[in-house]
Amino acid sequence: MRKTVDDKIYLGLMSGTSLDAIDAVAVTFEPGFRLLATNTLPLNEGLRTQILSLTLPGNNEIDQLGELDKQLGELFAECANQLITDGNIDRSRIMAIGSHGQTIRHRPSARRPFTLQIGDPNVIAENTGITVVADFRRRDMAVGGQGAPLVPAFHQAMFRSPQRDRVILNLGGIANITTLPADAHSLVRGYDTGPANILMDAWIQHCRQHAYDRNGAWAASGKLRPDLLGRMLQHPFFDLPAPKSTGREDFNLAWLQQILAADSYPDADIQATLCELTATSVAKAIESEKLVSPELILCGGGAYNAHLAARLQELLPKCLITDTSHYGLSPTWVEATAFAWLAKQTMGHLPGNLPAVTGAREARVLGGIYPGRMGR
Repeated sequence: MRKTVDDKIYLGLMSGTSLDAIDAVAVTFEPGFRLLATNTLPLNEGLRTQILSLTLPGNNEIDQLGELDKQLGELFAECANQLITDGNIDRSRIMAIGSHGQTIRHRPSARRPFTLQIGDPNVIAENTGITVVADFRRRDMAVGGQGAPLVPAFHQAMFRSPQRDRVILNLGGIANITTLPADAHSLVRGYDTGPANILMDAWIQHCRQHAYDRNGAWAASGKLRPDLLGRMLQHPFFDLPAPKSTGREDFNLAWLQQILAADSYPDADIQATLCELTATSVAKAIESEKLVSPELILCGGGAYNAHLAARLQELLPKCLITDTSHYGLSPTWVEATAFAWLAKQTMGHLPGNLPAVTGAREARVLGGIYPGRMGR
């Protein structure tokens, strides 16, 4: 049966830098956006440890990569199938699954820049029977881009307003901003600003064996250490001009422990200073964009960190701070939805990158297409 505009459902699969879970959404974009169903599949600690071992150079990497690529492909498919079942989604209406995969290396500044995400899309296509679009970042890199961030194109389509300048702040493992000027003739810009939750999560896991700092309560109990913050801000990434992107290669527990070796601080004070590192680096980036009293819209897991939000408001008093739930999409589901949208772009032979954001020479259709069973 021929699919109509209203029939077109896209799934998005996302596993981010925090390595906590696979998120899945089922959405439609035409004639208007609707979030139909969501699902989360937590990653167990053993699997997280294996993935982390691949984010930095080590032994026997090719065998580990091959096994994890297959295993994650199976888990992405499991998450998608559970979403379809629980959401009572008609598989025949699903046009494609957009799968980000799990990033294990992102080297935009290497002599030959590269990025690598695992979670075999062939396995996802076979186990779901649905066409999969994956490997979005490498085509942008092939045309001179950073391969990241890719979500600003979706932010532009979803959140731009002609009434007011806006900034979308994604607080995942890494923080990135998208500037959305009200003036339609002004370029959308976007780039990574530095760590968001990645260091705070690593530190509380190291000290307290908690996955994350709920509401930023532990950070709020500590005291900011300006001298420690100053040393953290000496990381060369913060002085790089945009376009720029980063990841675990730059900001990780080993980097933090190297900085901490010079002095001794209470654990809670270190957490407070890590929160301030995120807030300060974000605030400096937003101020450099010289927007007029922009609305700052938060998404990602860090949108629920009340202490971080309070620090951002203190550092950015002219910004109205809210989150994407005010515009019909919970902060939790923005990135997965972005990759559903990117799959729609690819299936429609439309570009998915913004050259002003990634530094690519030209816009390109992104990703590879892996047909489902019987080509559906």
